[in-house]
Amino acid sequence: MKHSPIAFLFLLFSAFMSLTFAEAQVAENTVLRGSYSNSQYVFESTGKGRVAFLGGSITEMDGYRPMICEYLQKKFPKTEFDFVAAGISSTCSDTGAFRLESHVLSRGPIDLFFLEFAVNDDQDGFFSVEHSIRGFEGIVRHIRQACPNVDIVITFFVNENLMRKYREGNVADSIKAHSLVAEKYDISVINLAKEIQEQIDAKKITWREFGGVHPAPRGNRICADMIESILNEAWKTPANSLKPHPMPKQIDLHSYVNGKFRGFDDIEKNGFTLGIPNWKMIPGSFRKTFANQPFLCGTKPGDSCSFEFEGTAIGLFVLAGPDSGDAEFSIDGGDFQKVRIRHPYSSGLHYPRTVVLADGLKPGKHSITIRVPEALTENAKGNALRILQVTINCE
Repeated sequence: MKHSPIAFLFLLFSAFMSLTFAEAQVAENTVLRGSYSNSQYVFESTGKGRVAFLGGSITEMDGYRPMICEYLQKKFPKTEFDFVAAGISSTCSDTGAFRLESHVLSRGPIDLFFLEFAVNDDQDGFFSVEHSIRGFEGIVRHIRQACPNVDIVITFFVNENLMRKYREGNVADSIKAHSLVAEKYDISVINLAKEIQEQIDAKKITWREFGGVHPAPRGNRICADMIESILNEAWKTPANSLKPHPMPKQIDLHSYVNGKFRGFDDIEKNGFTLGIPNWKMIPGSFRKTFANQPFLCGTKPGDSCSFEFEGTAIGLFVLAGPDSGDAEFSIDGGDFQKVRIRHPYSSGLHYPRTVVLADGLKPGKHSITIRVPEALTENAKGNALRILQVTINCE
């Protein structure tokens, strides 16, 4: 059937307006990729759903996370949700990769997963692009290996450095790394950092009104609205089946895609002790998140511990406080190497961080000895080493 020129133009205009209308439903500075039909199908067909949030203090706080939980409950009123809140202040994507199994996957299959570490990888980890990829890709690939149907949303939260980089016509390393992972794995992105930078420059909001690194209710509402815009668009059409997401080749073969906590079994302790530190007697502020948890502790020069592990990376999830400095370690009987445990923020706080001792190791069994140095670290009050978890990347 042929159309007259006027009818053809009308159809073309209608198609253009439909496209424009559809695009208008998705907020600026968002990228909608892939499919979200798996989570939609589970929520609608089973009446149950498990939704997890992994990140730092922005995820841990009463911010965007409960707003999204409320949105999902209203969007699917007949669905019984299990919401997994797995935010830990100050932690970065490498810690996230190693704790994903214990803190998220242990709850069972995840249907919808929200992920953020752009701020922490920047201002807490000071990560290179390579290090940030290893942690961030580790999280994404690990959860997709465990839950092939899981739908993922990545958010870039914002600090002043991330905005400064945009104003200079550049992109911060953490956002570069996370963007590469998001594109490779076909995952949607909420670029709140770019959105707030543009709104501030346009004088629509101030940094103070937004709330700073830990957004105020108004700032979290902006983020939640952006997330809701892509999910509303993605869920416009009915879902009738489950389809596993494609699994591309790894960006970095050394990414922590099989990260886990090793635990303290079979550790030879020579001066180290396993127990709950007497935090009241240890200088420095302390977060209740870590209260009543056992630590493997060495505080005196020469204290050491040794154990075997199987994997390609080894690290320590520690609390680094005012009395922390350096540690020494030897892998497979090699020379001892020194690593900095103390963090720039350790002067008044027992700061949670993962210290990666070695990665890119040959697959197979390895041995390691960790010890407290004899010499006091410069500008440190001690070399105390308090290990909350041993982290490994399994084969």
